[in-house]
Amino acid sequence: MNRSWMNLVPKPQGSSSLPLRYLNSADALLLLCLAAAAIALGAAVRHMLGPLVAPASMPIHLDMWHLPGYALRTTIRMFAALACSLVFTFVYATLAAKSRRAGQILVPLLDVLQSVPILGFLSFTITFFLGLFPGRILGAECAAIFTIFTSQAWNMALGMYQSLRSVPPELEETARCFGLTSWQKFWRLEVPCTIPSLVWNAMMSMAGGWFMVVYSESITVGSTDITLPGIGSYVGMAIDHQNIGAVAAAIVAMMVVILVYDQVLFRPLAAWATRFRLESVNATQVVEPWFLRLVRRTRLLRICGNALLSVGRRISYLPLGSRPNSVLVNAEEDNGGADWLWWGFLLLVCLGASWQVWDYAHTHYTLGQIAYVFGLGSITLVRVVSMLVLASLIWVPVGIWCGLDPTRARRAQILAQYGAAFPANLFFPVFVVVIVHFRLTPDIWLTPLMILGAQWYILFNVIAGASSFPSNLLEVGRNLEVKGWFWWRRIILPGIAPYYLVGVMAAAGGAWNAAIASEVAQWGETTLTAHGLGAYVAQSTQLGNISNVGLGTVVMCVFVMFTNALVWRPLSDFVARRLKLN
Repeated sequence: MNRSWMNLVPKPQGSSSLPLRYLNSADALLLLCLAAAAIALGAAVRHMLGPLVAPASMPIHLDMWHLPGYALRTTIRMFAALACSLVFTFVYATLAAKSRRAGQILVPLLDVLQSVPILGFLSFTITFFLGLFPGRILGAECAAIFTIFTSQAWNMALGMYQSLRSVPPELEETARCFGLTSWQKFWRLEVPCTIPSLVWNAMMSMAGGWFMVVYSESITVGSTDITLPGIGSYVGMAIDHQNIGAVAAAIVAMMVVILVYDQVLFRPLAAWATRFRLESVNATQVVEPWFLRLVRRTRLLRICGNALLSVGRRISYLPLGSRPNSVLVNAEEDNGGADWLWWGFLLLVCLGASWQVWDYAHTHYTLGQIAYVFGLGSITLVRVVSMLVLASLIWVPVGIWCGLDPTRARRAQILAQYGAAFPANLFFPVFVVVIVHFRLTPDIWLTPLMILGAQWYILFNVIAGASSFPSNLLEVGRNLEVKGWFWWRRIILPGIAPYYLVGVMAAAGGAWNAAIASEVAQWGETTLTAHGLGAYVAQSTQLGNISNVGLGTVVMCVFVMFTNALVWRPLSDFVARRLKLN
């Protein structure tokens, strides 16, 4: 055993047994909690392996004593989707940032994936997952996890991609001078630079998964109707039965679950992520979470954790990959012939895909139908832009104010998680009753539902940017007495621009997805519908009209792609080029 590990353990006194040398009360408490969690996890997974007829035939019970079991099932799905999202983020974002040619495909593809509505994925993947595990609940569980994955992965991948592009060039030059291989540079420099953004976006993605949990657990696509036990399906059943008490109980259960995993997982991660800021952090400014202090008091668990970290460090130091070479670095840029072949290949792929799309569209749609759906997309686009502007005007100043103070940032973090986690369905009773009572126009007054979940992406990322802003630059501004609009324009707004851009792009994608939930609001037998692309896709999904779902999905992708090409991508390039903290 490593001598440093031995120093962590007090010397045995007298004839103490071996377990007592490495166990204390903190170890016993955490081991007991781990055992209880493992038993509960095993029981939930056992139910997931049962026959499919069980959840399809058993109704969701609105008795409150069923909520703990439903909350456990939903939490397992959320963290399974988060694990898949983390693996996807490391592979996808790294490849897009490292390879210029791969980035030319993967970055626009990420825009497309982010714009595809959640029901668009569900309509085309439910048959695949059910066929993958025929007659078993596991197929429906995989479909639900994949649906939650689509509400988490794109935001995390986009955040890591932006962080990899924003690594300070002087640190890259330092790594080059030390002769680090590509593997060592990735794990010792680039991944640490992405950790603050990755932790914050993981928290935000968990909240985004809650926003779509109703659709992931109550799968209705044409004649396919599957309900999986969980908080989302519980909320859907409570709304159908107009049971306000059950809705309130679901809200309480959701808040308890979010509080537990925030205190046990995300608060310690957020405190740990402060180590990787691009400046030295005053230890007095970082409050160590209570759970992290409890873990530090353990003996056996701390030894096991240090052993795992040691293994991880050894893996990160492996001399894999190529060492820096100026000829190799510039080879991709100087090889004009390869570029011509690459663009020719992409052109052939685009032509082949365009021919397939034309052949399908020619037989299934008319020009009038396509024009009508594009008109609905224009209406939804106006809603998205107006809500993004409104959310930015509100949450950018609030996020900066919170992020510049560690105490306010910690408090705002949990509040933002709660706000982002509430599914739009929970607000249907209020909006439907108010709109019907005052005879308001649904096309206008259902619009705020679109931004209820997406706005928190902006707040979360702005807080992360303000928290990571170098304090020495703020001190320079104070010494020079820079105040007012000049301080905003010259100091803080350029400093948080990379983070804000990630947040607003994720919010835009979330708003397009939320259009499905916000443009059709139902409370009991009362249904309000606003004109828009989201309502078109939602209604087509319920009717099982796959061709119309495909048309609505493609039109939504076209709108988002053009917005990204004309607005977000130029802004991203400008931020990466001009607003790095060099």
